[in-house]
Amino acid sequence: MELTTHLIFVGAVFLLVSIVASAAVSRVGAPLLLVFLVIGMVAGAEGPGGIRFDNVQAAHLIGTVALGVILFHGGLRTRAETFRVGLWPALSLATVGVVVTAVGTGLFASWALNLSWMQGLLIGAIVGSTDAAAVFSLLHVRGMELKQRVAATLEIESGVNDPMAVFLTIAMVEALLLARNELSPMIVVDFVREMAIGGSVGVASGYALAWVINRLNLVTGLYPLLAMAGGLATYGGTAALGGSGFLAIYLAGLVLGNHRLHAAQTILRVHDGLAWLAQIVMFLVLGLLVVPSALLANLIPALGVALVLMLVARPVAVVASLLPFRFPWREQLYIAWVGLRGAVPIILALFPLLAGLENAQLYFNVAFFVVLFSLLVQGWTVAPVAHW
Repeated sequence: MELTTHLIFVGAVFLLVSIVASAAVSRVGAPLLLVFLVIGMVAGAEGPGGIRFDNVQAAHLIGTVALGVILFHGGLRTRAETFRVGLWPALSLATVGVVVTAVGTGLFASWALNLSWMQGLLIGAIVGSTDAAAVFSLLHVRGMELKQRVAATLEIESGVNDPMAVFLTIAMVEALLLARNELSPMIVVDFVREMAIGGSVGVASGYALAWVINRLNLVTGLYPLLAMAGGLATYGGTAALGGSGFLAIYLAGLVLGNHRLHAAQTILRVHDGLAWLAQIVMFLVLGLLVVPSALLANLIPALGVALVLMLVARPVAVVASLLPFRFPWREQLYIAWVGLRGAVPIILALFPLLAGLENAQLYFNVAFFVVLFSLLVQGWTVAPVAHW
């Protein structure tokens, strides 16, 4: 009984402190997700909080559910006209861009950390995608007036590039577990299959959810819960079928959000709150998981990886991906700079730990440092760079 009461109290205090702190730091332009992450680290084993949390499986479960909620909310808030404007550039960034970023970063990581090229590419795959939670919150909370195509490209890219990063990470983990020094050509077939299943199930689920919501007579407060349950069921069912659950839940939210629905405003407002709750809980838990002193052991190589990712790999990937779409160089520069890393790389860095790979803790520490550095440097300068 005492343990239950203590956990409820600690959890509520964490949530209160995170919300109050977010109101204070937003005035100085600090990214809110960085605040949640730091609060988790301060509360952890080496901080004043002294909470020892090392349950990787629980962290992975919490992170996955939270990311699903965030992607579903991102889909709900994305207008169809925005999707049409930025779809093809975003898809190019979410596929070609992620691969180029992963390869460029991974090759440098293999040299800087004295790893094999396959191990380096695993690090590149882990940090290869931008983060939906970071991009959605920064672009919307700051209220920046970006050109429609730029904003649409950034939002859609962050919503649909996670499947590529997840796929590459799992492929690299499996290759290293089997001690293979090459990737099978079947990887392309597997990727197309996952995307096809995820895309078709996601769109079909969105239409089915809209049909059910509009035909059930429920208490108003139950409609948001019905939508959320349908979204998470879409994720789980798609993953069970061998498809990309993250792509499916994002597309389900997109289709649902562009339908006329019963209690549409209630659904959106409740999901705004659920998305923030998911972000806070996810970053707090991931912050608790890290051991700050372990980050210092590889500080210089990890800093090098973060700088190469931000200043070389991401810009090259943006230029290569957007070449057919004739974006002005200033817009390409901004899109390159808003390649924010957030919870997704940390969640992906849990995969090697769960698989028991050699150097798994190193991969996690490097990924965490890259995220911390990205939120600190890029997250703090998103608005000034936009004005510039």
